[in-house]
Amino acid sequence: MSTRLWDRAAAVPVVAGRPTAEVVALPAGLPSVEDLFAFARDAELRFATLRMRIEERAFTARGEQLTTMDVAIRHPGSARVATAEPGRGVAGSHELWISDGEVVRTYSAIHRLGTERPVRNRPRGLSRLPGASQVYEPLTALPAETLADLFVHPAGYCQNVLATGECWVSGTESVAGREAIVVECRHPRAVERMADRPDFRIQVAFDRAAGTLSRVVETIAGDVTRIAEIVALETDAALPPSIFDFEFPEGTTHIY
Repeated sequence: MSTRLWDRAAAVPVVAGRPTAEVVALPAGLPSVEDLFAFARDAELRFATLRMRIEERAFTARGEQLTTMDVAIRHPGSARVATAEPGRGVAGSHELWISDGEVVRTYSAIHRLGTERPVRNRPRGLSRLPGASQVYEPLTALPAETLADLFVHPAGYCQNVLATGECWVSGTESVAGREAIVVECRHPRAVERMADRPDFRIQVAFDRAAGTLSRVVETIAGDVTRIAEIVALETDAALPPSIFDFEFPEGTTHIY
């Protein structure tokens, strides 16, 4: 069991001017929490392209809500994230986020709204902050505060959420047909007031080969409130040339 705070989210090794994975592959057996977090931090540096499908089930007063997210990445800079709610029907339930590293376009089918804007510059001076205040700088950015970003870029989650609680590696499981290492976290710091309570628990699984997150399970007082997990993952996937192409449908209202 470990309660030591991990603050190496931004400590990515650089070789010949390029970021590189500190650990190429995990050794046999179960790693320590600190070693696993460092391995997961460098997840996106272990592939050139990626396909991932995530399913999230949230359990609220309205019942179970299913959301799916399809992610495609080609380093450096090109990414596409399509989010859908199958229960709302096919025609107007999806949202698209797509970037070539310079311009980000978004489209909401249900509102028929589109945006197109330059990628925002990152704040300066972040590298001079203390370790726990520094942030991971992605090789290919994904929409912030989404499961796509969380699963592919887990460094900030490991540092700012999991490492604030009592963590331990509990074993291995199979997720989407791939071996995953399971971490239990008791009473981590939570942003949401409703989850900031001593009986809040998180169980996460990390893909043993890639280091990406495979699954996140949140419980309060023993009741599951959210499950998000990959149902398909392919690293160095063959992506069609047109996968990052997009034209706004006729009748789209552009906000900016």
